[in-house]
Amino acid sequence: MFQSRPELNTPEGIMALAMAFQRSRTLLSAVDLGVFTALSSLGGDSGEPVSSTEVAGRIKADAKATDRLLNALTALGLVRKAHGLFSNTELSELFLVEGREDYLTNLRHSSELYRAWGSLTDAVRKGGCLDEAATPIQDEEWTASFIAAMHRRAFKSAPVEVSKLNLHGVSRLLDVGGGSGVYAMAFAQAKAGVSVTVFDLPPVVRLAEDYIRKAGLSGRVSTRAGDYRTDDLGLAYDLVFLSAVAHINSPEDNKQLMRKAAAALNPGGRIVVLDFIMEPDRVLPERGALFALNMLVNTPAGDTYTEEEIASWLMEAGCRDIERIDTAPGMAMIVGTLPAE
Repeated sequence: MFQSRPELNTPEGIMALAMAFQRSRTLLSAVDLGVFTALSSLGGDSGEPVSSTEVAGRIKADAKATDRLLNALTALGLVRKAHGLFSNTELSELFLVEGREDYLTNLRHSSELYRAWGSLTDAVRKGGCLDEAATPIQDEEWTASFIAAMHRRAFKSAPVEVSKLNLHGVSRLLDVGGGSGVYAMAFAQAKAGVSVTVFDLPPVVRLAEDYIRKAGLSGRVSTRAGDYRTDDLGLAYDLVFLSAVAHINSPEDNKQLMRKAAAALNPGGRIVVLDFIMEPDRVLPERGALFALNMLVNTPAGDTYTEEEIASWLMEAGCRDIERIDTAPGMAMIVGTLPAE
């Protein structure tokens, strides 16, 4: 489906799109270096402006280069400059200073993605990511950054999405690839008495346990370490929840995963797949089309999928009564129910 984009109807518009990386890289480098946090701590409670030399000393960077970066951040409206001195804007102080309640933790992960996207040209030529041994988990710092980004992204939306599901008859629930446990905790808070288990790789489970403990839900939400590719998922669950998991896998891996999920369910149990849902032509939603490229450069075989594809995997696993529940724009839950007997 062709989409007319008025902002791209001129050579200038096309060049603006091509050069948009300059703005994003400037912000992400400032986050990597801790510029906004340095401005905040050096300026104190009153937010006093400071010199670029002071900031360079705090972030251990070259003074002249730091001055250039701060000038660019000022041009972007993220920093103020007056009489040669710099300070955070109100929005930067709120969202870009580490330790603040509303700090955008997912920017750290965005910086990691930026580096991966540098390989897109070669990934398209090859037909896959350059690191054939790529796994969802890398080093501890990357894992913590990724899980924090996913937690923040879903923290407000998870309770809303969970509220769209009928939890009548659900007493045991498994959250496969549950990350920080953000959805598992939303399920526990949505229905009294439900037992929820987060299933994920060992390094992720360790992080999840900390998130769950801080939320005061250790008695309601448990964890189980494992790899859904090689391990069974357990037995006697009423609902298996798969959020942002399908896009990591190939179609064949997803078929196998749905079969494992079905095997873990009681009769009449449900599998819920929450993800980007592509239109049949795979052009829309735009976020999903771009995310397919993100999977190309970051995973061995991940992709974004259509409703028909996901429904077919659920039906092959024995589900009936396939239902679609729309959530955020471009995303939906595809729900498959096993026969009661």
